[in-house]
Amino acid sequence: MKLKERGGTLFLKAAIFFMGIVVLALFMFWLPWVANDFAVKNVEYAYLKYPLLIGIEITLIPYLYALYHGFKLLINIDRNNAFSQKSVKSLSFIKYCAAIISAWYVIGFFFVISQDAGNPGVLLLALIIIFACLIVSVFAAVLQKLLKNAIEIQEENDLTV
Repeated sequence: MKLKERGGTLFLKAAIFFMGIVVLALFMFWLPWVANDFAVKNVEYAYLKYPLLIGIEITLIPYLYALYHGFKLLINIDRNNAFSQKSVKSLSFIKYCAAIISAWYVIGFFFVISQDAGNPGVLLLALIIIFACLIVSVFAAVLQKLLKNAIEIQEENDLTV
């Protein structure tokens, strides 16, 4: 494949890799620091430090798994296998990972509200994450359906020729 044709996927692969490294670093270094700072400044909510920290860090697993499948999808595109069941499966995993993250943040949203610890800024951030993940999930589902239809049409055309 020519370098010009691979330029788009190469950029996207680098972006996915960079997103993974940045989020991993934030989860390992910045998030614990913020949790400690929050616990020191708001002593009445210090008991929420570890449940919220663990709850947020659990979302790292589906996030990195979705990035991995996005990377696999780009590899399939590079190998001219974009219209394959592997691509459909990768989109399916991305869809489910985004839905899991969204559902987990909904649970966390209601947990924080039930503890009467809802900071408007934090709750707004949680709502943004919930809706962003829902949009990614729906978009992946639409792309998965379109890809399935394209594969079916391609298979029909291959059989008629």
